[in-house]
Amino acid sequence: MSDVQQSDLRARAADDSEELGVVEELDFDDIEESPEELMQEYEDTFRNIAEGEVVTGTILAITDKEVLVDVGYKSEGTIPLEEFRGIEDQLKVGAEIDVYLESTEDSDGLVVLSKEKADKIKVWDEIHKAYENGQILDGKVIERIKGGLTVDIGVRAFLPGSQIDIRPVKNPDGLIGRTIQMKVIKLNKRRGNIVLSRRVLLEEEREKLKRETLKHLAEGSRIVGVVKNITDYGAFVDLGGIDGLLHITDMSWGRINHPSDMLKVGDEIEVVILKFDREKEKVSLGLKQKTIDPWEAVLRKYPLGTHIKGTVISITDYGAFVELEKGIEGLVHISEMSWTRRVRHPSNVVNIGDEITAVVLDVDPDRKRISLGMKQTEPSPWYLLKEKYPVGTRINGRVRNLTNFGAFVEVEEGIDGLVHISDMSWTTRISHPSEVLKRGDEIEVIILDIDPEKERLSLGLKQLQPDPWEIVAQKYTVGDTVRGTVVRLSDFGAFVELEDGIEGLAHISEIDRQHVARPDDILHVGDECWMKIIKIDPTERKIGLSIRAYQEEQERRSRDAVKHWQEEQRGTLSNPVLDKSMFERHLRPAPQDRDRHSR
Repeated sequence: MSDVQQSDLRARAADDSEELGVVEELDFDDIEESPEELMQEYEDTFRNIAEGEVVTGTILAITDKEVLVDVGYKSEGTIPLEEFRGIEDQLKVGAEIDVYLESTEDSDGLVVLSKEKADKIKVWDEIHKAYENGQILDGKVIERIKGGLTVDIGVRAFLPGSQIDIRPVKNPDGLIGRTIQMKVIKLNKRRGNIVLSRRVLLEEEREKLKRETLKHLAEGSRIVGVVKNITDYGAFVDLGGIDGLLHITDMSWGRINHPSDMLKVGDEIEVVILKFDREKEKVSLGLKQKTIDPWEAVLRKYPLGTHIKGTVISITDYGAFVELEKGIEGLVHISEMSWTRRVRHPSNVVNIGDEITAVVLDVDPDRKRISLGMKQTEPSPWYLLKEKYPVGTRINGRVRNLTNFGAFVEVEEGIDGLVHISDMSWTTRISHPSEVLKRGDEIEVIILDIDPEKERLSLGLKQLQPDPWEIVAQKYTVGDTVRGTVVRLSDFGAFVELEDGIEGLAHISEIDRQHVARPDDILHVGDECWMKIIKIDPTERKIGLSIRAYQEEQERRSRDAVKHWQEEQRGTLSNPVLDKSMFERHLRPAPQDRDRHSR
């Protein structure tokens, strides 16, 4: 500072002092003490201050750049005006301020002072005191940095992310610019590190609240809480220092898809204490229990067969849920939506918000279920079908689908009948319906049976033709000699076709007079052979055949022929050629056997 500037500041200070009556004009001629004594007295008036201390000074003068401050030392000190940034309007001559004494004298002979350093030292002292005593500090969140937030508490301090709240904070940026309360949990003045915690303060407050809340908690009582968190299975409600679980099943007497359909975080709600474990501090809450269970009167209000109106509130793959009243819902299964229409998804029939009419099919109060039907509001076409097509009626239809056990034939729109695989042919053994039919075929069938209750229609294909087995008993009798063709071989015998569609079985024990280990040791598919009918059962559609019996009969007849020839030889002298023809005649099949086979 120049001599001119110093003189100017001192002049202003003198003027201010004169106005304040601080300094009186001295007349050294009236003073009796010696100059040395006066100097000593002057020295004694100085304060005993040292560098590095915070002292209180008085503002003597204010310029546009500096503030002159008297700290009671030999000379005054100046402080740049910028150190008073933000409080310029509070500066006035005569005001006392705390300043930091950096040096007792600079090159110009003035005391070197600092307002900023004094403020920082003062703040650090206050922070250290708050740290030692566990006091609460107010701070303004400045910015977000890696791992947490920077907070201004007079000096910059660090608030870790884990110490912001009791639960993890998803968006710490929401705190920037806010003034919050915290405690100092770590302090290192030498390194200038301060670590803060808001969580500690919240936990202390929560613990106080919890102790107070626990005094009043009791099962069956009602309490107001705030929704803190929502999950797929329920909502956690802060009851005041302790959380309770409101399960999704205890939110409504009706069905809800997700807790967020009823609640949102921050909602203040009144709940009922359902269960309270004081030792584990677990609380189960209920919301629906505030009202009477509407299912208690559901049997009286919705008897079976009742026509009701309701609103579709939810649609699934298997049906639609209909609200009959608040808390009461019923399910219209997809199979109960139409008598004839093939419904692939409930949304093809109804939409959320639709008001529909349905019939109550079943009520189960214990399981809180009501089964509804939409198609039952109209007459069943299956009863009309029974009147329209009596058993035995021939109708045309289209093959809509094939399965392993038969074919579904559409006889009217939305009404299918089943032609079972066993009703496709009287005689042919069918492994799969595709051997006889294919999808899209237009065929004629006959009505075998209609069951309107079970919505079943049985159809027949083979019944369009007479059953060949009905005349088997008339055409064949036990003891007949017949000729047939081997069509299949099995371990237990050979199946022989006598005529189209009529087969018999020659058991392995009836294939030959000798023991047979395997049928294919004697016979092959396609072989033609003579045999005897030994059993007929048209009801079971079985014919028993025996090659062995035919062989035994032929041997017996041969023996009889030889015996008869020998007897004739004893009585006559016949022509040898003629006698041979007579012998061969005895070996041919009997005329009645030939005639029956040729039929």
